[in-house]
This record gives sequence, structure tokens and C-alpha cells, in this order.
Amino acid sequence: MQNTRLNNLFDAIATRLGQWFLNPWRRLSLLIISFLLGFFLANVASTTAGQRAELDIVVAAFLVMLTEITSRIFYHRSFLSRRSLLVDSLNLLKVGFIYGLFLEAFKLGS
Repeated sequence: MQNTRLNNLFDAIATRLGQWFLNPWRRLSLLIISFLLGFFLANVASTTAGQRAELDIVVAAFLVMLTEITSRIFYHRSFLSRRSLLVDSLNLLKVGFIYGLFLEAFKLGS
């Protein structure tokens, strides 16, 4: 890529954000927010898919495919040596999503 002002600006923002998230408390807070966002998305997905009750199987297949792709990304051998913040937050988003779907299933079963 060319070394433009916009490219330099994005590089500077990315490095400053990376340095800002090196603090363990900020990293932990971002991971907790990611988990809670996954939980919220599970509640949203289950209520919106259950409203119409026409595409339940298609939506369920799509959500399973997304969680499996996320697991493939997180547990791939090349990521085990170096885990970035983005991959960790994506994994916790997935965990929160699955947890929320399990809680919704328990609510429907009772």
C-alpha cells in the first residue's frame, strides 16, 4: 500500500489502541464486554427467530455454522502459539452466545 496520510493515521490509531489494551484490566474488561455482548446476541437471535417461526431450522443451521467457524479459528494450531485480542474476544463472544442459547432453551423447557 502507499504511504498516505490516511494510511499513516490508521496505523497510528491501531498502534495506540494496541498499546492501550496491553493493560490487563482493560483487556479483561473488553473480554467481559465481549462475553456479555454474545449473551445479548443470543437473546436477540432466539426472540427474533422465534417470532415468525418460519425459518427456525435455517437460522439454527446458520448459527451453528457461525459457532463452528469461530471454534475453527480459535482452536487452529497457528493461533495456539500467538493469541491476539481479537481472537480471544471472538471466542468469548461465541461462549456467551452459546451460554445464552442454553439459558433460552432451559427457559423454554420449564
